[in-house]
Amino acid sequence: MMDFQVVVLAGGTSKKLLPLVSKEVPKALLPVANRPVLSYILDQLELSNLKNLIVVVEGEEAALHVGSWILGAFFDRLHVEVVAVPEDVGTAGALRAIARHLTAKDILVVSGDIVSDVPPGAVAAVHRRHDAAVTTTLCSASNSGPADSGSSGGKEKAKKRRVCNIIGLDNTKQFLLYIATGVEVEKDIRIQKSILHAVGQMEIRADLMDAHMYAFKRSVLQEVLEKKEKFQSLKLDVLPYLVRSQLKSELSLNGTPQTEENGNEKVTFQNNQAMISQILTHASAQSFHEVHSLGHNGTAPVQRSHKCCVYIASSSKYCARLDSIQAFSDINRDVIGEANHLSGYSFSAHNNIIHPSVQLGSKTTVGPHCLLGEGSQMGDKCSVKRSVIGRHCRIGSNVKVVNSVIMNHVTIGDGCSIQGSVICNNVQLQERVALKDCQVGAAFVATTGCEYKGELLARK
Repeated sequence: MMDFQVVVLAGGTSKKLLPLVSKEVPKALLPVANRPVLSYILDQLELSNLKNLIVVVEGEEAALHVGSWILGAFFDRLHVEVVAVPEDVGTAGALRAIARHLTAKDILVVSGDIVSDVPPGAVAAVHRRHDAAVTTTLCSASNSGPADSGSSGGKEKAKKRRVCNIIGLDNTKQFLLYIATGVEVEKDIRIQKSILHAVGQMEIRADLMDAHMYAFKRSVLQEVLEKKEKFQSLKLDVLPYLVRSQLKSELSLNGTPQTEENGNEKVTFQNNQAMISQILTHASAQSFHEVHSLGHNGTAPVQRSHKCCVYIASSSKYCARLDSIQAFSDINRDVIGEANHLSGYSFSAHNNIIHPSVQLGSKTTVGPHCLLGEGSQMGDKCSVKRSVIGRHCRIGSNVKVVNSVIMNHVTIGDGCSIQGSVICNNVQLQERVALKDCQVGAAFVATTGCEYKGELLARK
């Protein structure tokens, strides 16, 4: 793996995550079970012996914070270069901005907000084995952590359209033949007949999601980024382009004119089923690229196009992206719940983690799937359920915390009730404050007796 270069796209201070993010706490440093989300993918890369990394951060100040954290946490474990790029350049724009840093034959590009146990080394190995132009990692949509939704209340959630990715695979499930992102579940999709002519057979899947981990042949990636200056997103622009152009070169070989845009096959979701698996047109035992490396009659070889491959993670693997406030809460709950093997902690017999330095008052209870960080104190008759509490928090008596994430150095007065909320660093809640489904930005002060429901609270 030594000649694989890894690029970790760590983002910046994403507007979707306000008020949780700030210049001091960019997205990459948001805590999941009391450790920065970026640490999860860095751990996986280290386990796969992929140790030569470029971490790309949007914004100079955010890059300084991320760089100094990496220096402390991974000093003798990884070789990391942190590069700042302008904000909002998109994933393709970020790679364009660091083009001169990319020198290896193959590049593994991963999102810094992934919490997953999918092994990056296995993706790199598949990519090498096929000598692919791109290898996309797909994981089971049911194990992909939180649903793709914001932090909105019930009414808005009901209106939110259900979307999925439509993935077309060859019969060996090694090659990616078709991809459509964000397709509405109830709608028909149309696939050009010309594509079906080219591939012979295609399995359509709607139960897989893009895990934001891609291996690219550097020469192909850089050619696309140079030629297509308007491309901003790897997922929405670069990947579909490579998949389409792979087929175009096949179409011209197959004697099918590339302009045949008129014939469409319809593939319908029936009864709203989440997974459809239809074998279209004639079956063939050979894989797509084997067939097309031969001529029409199966004899004279013809020039083979670039290959777009897939690595499909086993359905037991966990994979989620911290790309919304809802996802932040869900992933924190998962990592101290059913996906606790990812946390790096050993859980007690009560299925929770209470740091030895924590002080608990009398009759205070901490339920399963909870994490209490170093140096925190709780008064008497408190109750904590399915929540994460950070380091050095001061919590009074008769406080209830349910389904919430409380970051570091938070002060909570007597009689407070916190439900379904996220509380950032250095927040102060005075006595008898009630929060339900709120996000509270750093250093906010809530005065005695205030009640908030479904609000974003931030310092002016």
